[in-house]
Amino acid sequence: MKKFLSVLTISIFYVSLSCSQSLQSDNRNNIDGLAIRFEETEHDYGNIAEGGDGTYEFIFQNIGSEPLLLNNVRSSCGCTVPEWSKEPIPAGETGIIKVSYNTRITGSFSKSITVYTSADEKPVVLVIKGNVKEAAD
Repeated sequence: MKKFLSVLTISIFYVSLSCSQSLQSDNRNNIDGLAIRFEETEHDYGNIAEGGDGTYEFIFQNIGSEPLLLNNVRSSCGCTVPEWSKEPIPAGETGIIKVSYNTRITGSFSKSITVYTSADEKPVVLVIKGNVKEAAD
C-alpha cells in the first residue's frame, strides 16, 4: 500500500509539472507577435430606465510584441452601436471599444459584439445584457 501511494504521489507530481510547463510555453507563444486581452467580455447593465445611459466601454490591452489593429467590430443588431479606434494599438498599450445600446427599446436584452483583430483568426465576442424599464407616466 505504501508503494502504491508513493507511485501515485510521484505520478501526480510529474503530470502537474508537465502541465504547468505546457501552459507557460502557450503564454509565451501568445505574447510573441499579436495578442489581445479584454478586462471583461460581458457587461450586465442590470435595470436601466427607459431613455437612460446605455453606454459601456470594454477595455482591452495589446499583450503582444507588435502593433494590434481592430479590423472590424460588429454588433448583432442595429440597436447596439460600437465605436473603436481605427489606429493600431502599440504593444503594451490599452484601447477601448465603446458600445451604446438604444434604451428607448424597453424589455430584456442580450446583444453580442464581435471583434475582429489582427491578433487571431478567431474573433472575440463581447456581450451586453440588461433590462430597460418603462418610464412611469
